[in-house]
Amino acid sequence: MDWNFGDVLDALEPLLPQDEPAFIHGPRIITHGQAQAMTNNLARALVARGSQPGDKIAIYMRNRPEYLLALAAAFKARMTHVNVNYRYTPDEVWYIFDNSDAQTVVYAPEFRDAVAQIRPRLPKVKTWIEISGNDPAAPFAERFDDLATDGNGGPLDMARSGEDQFFIYTGGTTGMPKGVMWTHNDLQTLMLRGLEQLGLPVPQSVDAFARLSATMRASMRMIPAPPLMHGTGLLSALRAMLAGGSVVTLTKDTFDAEELLEAIDRHKPQHIAIVGDSFARPILNALNANPGKYDVSSVMAMNSSGVMWSLEVKRGLLQHMPNAVLSDAFSSSEALGLGTSVMTKDAEVHTAKFVLGDRCKVFDESDNEVLPGSGIPGMVAIKGPNPLGYYKDDAKTARTFRTIAGERYSIPGDWVTVEADGSLTLLGRGNACINTAGEKVFPEEVEEALKRHPAIEDALVVGMPDEKWGQAVTGVVSLTPGAAWNEDGLRAFVRGSLAGYKTPKRIVIADRPIRAANGKADYPAARASAEAQL
Repeated sequence: MDWNFGDVLDALEPLLPQDEPAFIHGPRIITHGQAQAMTNNLARALVARGSQPGDKIAIYMRNRPEYLLALAAAFKARMTHVNVNYRYTPDEVWYIFDNSDAQTVVYAPEFRDAVAQIRPRLPKVKTWIEISGNDPAAPFAERFDDLATDGNGGPLDMARSGEDQFFIYTGGTTGMPKGVMWTHNDLQTLMLRGLEQLGLPVPQSVDAFARLSATMRASMRMIPAPPLMHGTGLLSALRAMLAGGSVVTLTKDTFDAEELLEAIDRHKPQHIAIVGDSFARPILNALNANPGKYDVSSVMAMNSSGVMWSLEVKRGLLQHMPNAVLSDAFSSSEALGLGTSVMTKDAEVHTAKFVLGDRCKVFDESDNEVLPGSGIPGMVAIKGPNPLGYYKDDAKTARTFRTIAGERYSIPGDWVTVEADGSLTLLGRGNACINTAGEKVFPEEVEEALKRHPAIEDALVVGMPDEKWGQAVTGVVSLTPGAAWNEDGLRAFVRGSLAGYKTPKRIVIADRPIRAANGKADYPAARASAEAQL
């Protein structure tokens, strides 16, 4: 079966109540009928401006409906989505546009100056579209609203392919960001497996999928709290769109737990996407500080990926939403479905414990499979469906996507141990591993121990050069409001649960943000903070 998201949307949209919300953003509501017409008009405009199947469309904005409208139009026009980190400097944004060979750029007006600065160096970009509302666009750009409202709103007469691509540029924690290349077929196959795991019938055609989605729409209202420019937020929103649901986006420039809780109280979503403790802990703090203020009873599922989500925080959240399922996905942009950790009020799971995905194995450095209970660290590998590779980077593709015993695997570099019961204990990403006096220390384990202390709001751990140890385990922490702390006392607290060589030799207070907007660890910032104080 050939699956294309543009075809899915074309089949689904006429089945949806045209006056119900597709997108909600503060006071703005865009109905399914409006979204259908806007995305069809925009797709037709993209084709009229010369886009060809496979051309890239870069989307440069914070969370707002236009991101997802542009995404849907890209599917319909057979263009390839490219995400852009809005926190990047102009030169970093130029790299994404240039590396992806973007033909079209859709951007928010707050980034007009950055776009104007780099535009002369981007001859491949033929179409610039600005979301300027009722204001004029930049002289070199066209207005989004003009393109989205000019036309009859009808579907395009276009044959599409399941081999059309969808790019997710990685965060670039090591080196420059890389474009992970997924096909529509492979992403849709993973979504269908999700239906199978829920015990639902698996549709065998686009029309059957659309009919099933139309029956599920009422239970598919979603709030993606992380940025759409990263995989967790974007894929969560995409699932809701393809299920005929509605997507509520938050309006503030940075995550605000109280804004999220107000949106839950007002819009009654069933699904929330977050990124680990960096989102979950502020949510819990706001609920604890305002007992009874927010009605969160609509939440059926809170899903997280990419960052540690601790047991203590999960316990606290379930006190406020006892009927919710907390699902912690062990995944990355190039490896979706490495493992899961599902917790409910009646079934606890320990932090960093995951059930190995059914497509996964664990291999040691010699490509031998790691046996349960052996205690041998290994890297998680997942077989297809997997990405085609990294765009224009054959060397990194060869390192990450490897064939072992005749099977192609994605091996993004996450180290684990396999327990006797087959569950995984996540150790961390190999490129962040600290080598201290010949011992390997994975930062995530130490960070989790630090965050269990009541004075610690967040923590990252880095290796700092040291004459004695080679690298000294160093904690960079932020404190809970009003908390007092003592470095020796905090070190002793960590030593109570970890070996001595894993205990930080020094701990400093962060003098700058140590998380990116998507909640993921910013280790270079943490290292710079430590360097400035030691």
